[in-house]
Amino acid sequence: MRVRVYYEDTDAGGIVYYANYLRFFERARTDWLRAMGLNHRELASTEGLGLVVRDCAVRYLRPARLDDLLSVEVGLADPAADVGRASLRFAQRALLADESSGGGEVVLATGSVRVACIHQASGRPASLPGALLARLSEQIPAHSGADGTTPDGTARQQ
Repeated sequence: MRVRVYYEDTDAGGIVYYANYLRFFERARTDWLRAMGLNHRELASTEGLGLVVRDCAVRYLRPARLDDLLSVEVGLADPAADVGRASLRFAQRALLADESSGGGEVVLATGSVRVACIHQASGRPASLPGALLARLSEQIPAHSGADGTTPDGTARQQ
């Protein structure tokens, strides 16, 4: 997913405010899950379920600045360990995607985010939807080999 850095994304020092990487990661995860067939609104209205962030960690490596174009990647770093009965753990990265990268890969931030499936009414844990688990089991083995890509074709975080 591509993200342009706007003035609203920056802090007083002119670099992307640290918490905004979480927003960028959220958008990429939502799009990735949508590509896997999961629609958050439909999940809530038909099954009463929601996905909530259980824990997250971000490692900041280099700053992004106003007007930079970023590429935000998402995937499952270790499919066997990252898909649980009621949770998913995502590996994510934000990279500089425009000409200022000099043609090389410039990783700005890496992150790990675990989301849990809950019953919205009670807040109690719930099993991930069977259709999503089936889709993940179809997609992940084909992409977990030496090619180093995630189900959406992006590079897997090392």
